[in-house]
Amino acid sequence: MGTFNSNNNAQTQSNLPKFNPLDPEQFRTQAHQMVDFIADYYKNIKTYPVLSQVEPGYLHTQLPQNAPNRPESFEAIMKDVHNHIIPGMTHWLSPNFFTFFPATVSSAAFLGEMLCNCFNSVGFNWLASPAMTELEMIVMDWLANMLKLPQAFMFSGTGGGVLQSTTSEAILCTLIAARDRKLDNIGVDNIGKLVVYGSDQTHSTYTKACKVAGIFPCNIRAVPTSIENDFALSPVVLRGDIEADVAAGLVPLFLCATVGTTSTTAVDPLSQLGQLAEEFNIWFHVDAAYGGSACICPEFRQYIDGIERANSLSLSPHKWLLSYLDCCCMWVREPNVLVNALSTNPEYLRNKRSEYDSVVDYKDWQIGTGRKFKSLRLWFVMRSYGVSNLQSHIRSDVRMAKMFEGFVKSDPMFDVVVPQRFSLVCFQFNPNKEHEPGYTEFLNKKLLDSVNSTDRIYMTHTIVSGIYMLRFAVGATFTEDRHVISAWKLIKESAIALLRKSVF
Repeated sequence: MGTFNSNNNAQTQSNLPKFNPLDPEQFRTQAHQMVDFIADYYKNIKTYPVLSQVEPGYLHTQLPQNAPNRPESFEAIMKDVHNHIIPGMTHWLSPNFFTFFPATVSSAAFLGEMLCNCFNSVGFNWLASPAMTELEMIVMDWLANMLKLPQAFMFSGTGGGVLQSTTSEAILCTLIAARDRKLDNIGVDNIGKLVVYGSDQTHSTYTKACKVAGIFPCNIRAVPTSIENDFALSPVVLRGDIEADVAAGLVPLFLCATVGTTSTTAVDPLSQLGQLAEEFNIWFHVDAAYGGSACICPEFRQYIDGIERANSLSLSPHKWLLSYLDCCCMWVREPNVLVNALSTNPEYLRNKRSEYDSVVDYKDWQIGTGRKFKSLRLWFVMRSYGVSNLQSHIRSDVRMAKMFEGFVKSDPMFDVVVPQRFSLVCFQFNPNKEHEPGYTEFLNKKLLDSVNSTDRIYMTHTIVSGIYMLRFAVGATFTEDRHVISAWKLIKESAIALLRKSVF
């Protein structure tokens, strides 16, 4: 057995340069280089293929199996970024990215995130960083005012808001609050009787959150929608389901309505659904992750009419308010119900301010304990651009989507499946109206594959009520009219080429 030689070990350690993970001057130099890289990436992003063309596992063949034992230079790391990371990126910020919903960005939000990382605050309670807590409260009220929410959702009223990471977390938090309040009345042994409701267009994360909250999968209702109602949740159909559940001895708990569904941007009728929720004592949550941001514009505010009947609301500024990932705003009418369900108070976090309930401790408004200074991003965005420019940004995207819808309507080979409402157009390539739906689906799959294989744009599809349709989502920060026009030209050229190959 070998013996430990302290002298040799000390000699080895002394040969290493002194470790300093944050040298201000080195940081200044490397940060300038990184900013140059980022600015060049944004400037040239249109030159990259939108959709990555690598195969699964590609990166394992390019990078070592183990982390380096000795430091590597910043230049060596950035060389690997150029050679190995960028080829594996699908470029969400490309002006030719028309898929999913965009994740919008801005200089102001980037600078806010830099400051957030600079402070590195872990603001689980007020005392841990008073400015962090209070700025978040102010920003949440600012955005609530921009949306013209009732005072009942604001700190300046009787409610309040919090920044979550994602809609999934917002829904889970409100579900737990609703669950615990209901179980206080009916007893925890009856958790198996709790029933939750949404539509078949409610985001898939809703089902996941319900399961995490302990709702039995057999008690998660997905109410069918139809094209006749533009795939919105029908209060009449929902009432039938609720009444059937009550008759069976079950307990209605939670209803999730959506403003801007992922597939087609359907908008559920909030006022009617809210009345139904009140009648059956159901917690009413509104998921406005995508469409909610548009409601800062007066012409779109109608889509959240009836919000005064909701118990909670969430929307994601990273989708449309230029704030980078991740950023989800959640408001609740009764913060005490949320806090009662989620609060923790270990001895090492106790302090006089929190004990006397004179402050907000955001650890009790979320699943985790630690949290970032995310409100800086929204604060920078709101102050740098002002409400008027944010409204113009929303309107510009909607206008470009309307332009694309006009292209589709003007071409007899294509159909608009549902009316364009925000900045998404759902359409079909349907050159022969007498074809069976199966063949139309086949043609659209071929068209989508053909368009995406060019590397020039990226789109996706959806299937709603058995209807296969293509989704064209406008909204990437760098997208301009010319990109939409070019995309339509490519789609039409690909469709004509497909027709020439097809036998009818």
